[in-house]
Amino acid sequence: MLTTLRRIVLEFSQEPELERALLRMVTEVKKAMATDCCSVYLADYQKQHFLLMASDGLAKASMGQTTIGFTEGLIGLVGQREEPLNIANAKEHPHFIHAPEVREEDLNAFLATPIIHQRKVLGIISIQQKQARQFNENEEAFLVTLAAQLATALASAEVLSGLIQDQDTRRSWQLKGVAGAPGIAIGEIFVSLPKADLGSISLQKVPDKHVQRHRFHYAVLKTRADFEQMTQELSHVITDSSLDIFEVYKQLLDNPDLGKEVEEHIQQGWNAESALKLVIDNYVVQFEAIEDSYLRERASDIRDLGNRVLLNLQQFNKTDVLPEEFILMSEDVTASMLAEYQHQGLKGIISLSGSNNSHAAILARALGLPAIMGVDRIPLTKLHQQSVIVDGYSGELFIAPNDAIKREYQHLIVEEDALTNRVKQVKDLPAITQDGRALELLLNAGLSSGFGHSQNSGAKGIGLYRTEIPFMNRSCFPSEQEQTELYQEVLAAFPKQAVTMRTLDVGGDKSLPYFPIQEDNPFLGWRGIRITLDHPEIFLLQVRAMIRANQGHNNLEIMLPMISNVSEVDDAIRLINQAYYELGSELSSDSDEKLIRPKVGIMIEVPAAIFQLKELAHRVDFFSVGSNDLTQYLLAVDRNNAQVASLYDAYHPAVLRALNTIAEEAGKYLVPLSLCGELASEPAGALLLLAMGYDKLSMNPHNVPRIKWVIRHIEFQRAKVILSHALTLATAKQVHSYLNEQLEQMGLGGFIRAGM
Repeated sequence: MLTTLRRIVLEFSQEPELERALLRMVTEVKKAMATDCCSVYLADYQKQHFLLMASDGLAKASMGQTTIGFTEGLIGLVGQREEPLNIANAKEHPHFIHAPEVREEDLNAFLATPIIHQRKVLGIISIQQKQARQFNENEEAFLVTLAAQLATALASAEVLSGLIQDQDTRRSWQLKGVAGAPGIAIGEIFVSLPKADLGSISLQKVPDKHVQRHRFHYAVLKTRADFEQMTQELSHVITDSSLDIFEVYKQLLDNPDLGKEVEEHIQQGWNAESALKLVIDNYVVQFEAIEDSYLRERASDIRDLGNRVLLNLQQFNKTDVLPEEFILMSEDVTASMLAEYQHQGLKGIISLSGSNNSHAAILARALGLPAIMGVDRIPLTKLHQQSVIVDGYSGELFIAPNDAIKREYQHLIVEEDALTNRVKQVKDLPAITQDGRALELLLNAGLSSGFGHSQNSGAKGIGLYRTEIPFMNRSCFPSEQEQTELYQEVLAAFPKQAVTMRTLDVGGDKSLPYFPIQEDNPFLGWRGIRITLDHPEIFLLQVRAMIRANQGHNNLEIMLPMISNVSEVDDAIRLINQAYYELGSELSSDSDEKLIRPKVGIMIEVPAAIFQLKELAHRVDFFSVGSNDLTQYLLAVDRNNAQVASLYDAYHPAVLRALNTIAEEAGKYLVPLSLCGELASEPAGALLLLAMGYDKLSMNPHNVPRIKWVIRHIEFQRAKVILSHALTLATAKQVHSYLNEQLEQMGLGGFIRAGM
């Protein structure tokens, strides 16, 4: 049964035309379940009804014509309840509606289940039978499982179908993602495909069969040469038997049937990538259905082989000619991509994965680039060189926008530029409210090597220097001297301002190429202080470099990440003291400069730390809240996972109440308190943190003038009133609505939406 399900879903996803895919699917389901009728209804939320799109058993003339309201009939009932409905005689049910055009008079048994994707009912799939009976548990389970597996494929097919239709009629297509970084960008999409993945290929037909055949033959030859090279390079270091996998690959590659089938699909009009995908997917399904475990594992080999051939296909056809200005789109936009493209006309980013607090989004905000994250269901290959509008405030994406939409957003860009120029006027002024409450604005730094922009941002120092970046851009751990020189450069760039350096914070989604960490759940695993305390040689070397670099500057503060218990702080401070005293004895005769022991603080980003603040307050000099990770752990949401990105929200009542508790406890024990998460760089977030009593907010250089403008245009007492009400609200949605309303009333709406 599992094999049948996989085959039906695979065949559905391979068909580029939605209507044909649905027709083929209902026929296959009817056959597999030995029933008299199978039908699919798709939801139209604009018109508030379900449309009969495909059926094998109902009148053909009714397909694409028959509609059922969201609150009408058995189909409407399934959609409302969002659960299966299984009845022996449909006509006897009180919700039954007779539609003579579908000709279902002789059908009695009825089973239907909703097709749901990301909490939204996309449609209903139903089966019917002449015999008046209830379908059994196995039949119901089959249909429910099929609907669940079809959901993602159907969502993608709907978007693709809409895009093709709108391209033909020259109408714009609007999609919604997660607002990643504020701003507006209008331009042409450049699709980056860093990895070859047959699963991401959108099926396409092309007229140039000869060219496609040549491309495929070239890719096969190149793949064979790659395997030969791999075998040669590895034969010197591993046993002959371990190299058998490459022989398996070469045998599969030389299989005449595989190549013949690909060529047959090319002859039918498919491009080389599509033909390869169709054949490989079919082989994978066949191998996965085999009972023998060894042979079943060959499905993975087939899939890997297909991806390797695809890689060479894409390289053969690859053109890296960038437009003068472009918007980057990729399955997963990474920090390295942004670093690569930022000086080449990059105007904005669209990432199919990630959330508004993934590292790509954070870097986009630091660079002042509009960004939309978590836009799923987009066929990448269909969008290359398409005209697009990115609204980083709302997360709205307009593909092939019409002239009216373009004019509207061009006007909003003019207003944005005017607001930016006004904000620059307060860059060098203090961050102080209209009724005299002062707040220090600091910088998050370490993402780039230069400090020019940072020094001119109007900030009062560095609240977070990420020391892991130099570690990540190397092939081995940097030496003590290399680290010392780097830290000296940072401290010298801000001679009269405090610089808070975080000790090495890797793990989670930050890895070192020469220190790999393989974990099933990396965010709850070996990361941050846990790694460096397990490797005191790494920790001591880094701390020694920091203290050495601080000699003559005396503006260093050390911050410990990922603290979850008091013993970690005790162990870290012991090692810091050890490094300090060792250096004191080593450098006493070499320099006239006195060696200063730096202040030591901790990051509060693990919920457990909130309940140990009293004990921690007696051990450290300051607290700094890492609101990104704290939100992630409080809400149990991986912020880089597009599937749950919408659940990640720093304005969730639990997060706000936790932040307020931290501020109250820090005030009770007279411990200086800062926050260095993304919440600090948001106007509403800064307003709430100011009211809570946070002393310092740390953010990227781009946002310092914006937040300074906001602080200077509000009253502290009003911020306190707003906070008091916000803490009483039950949902993040209510909090957002209330805060946006308040910002609009204060004339600060231009910071949360497009336009002034």
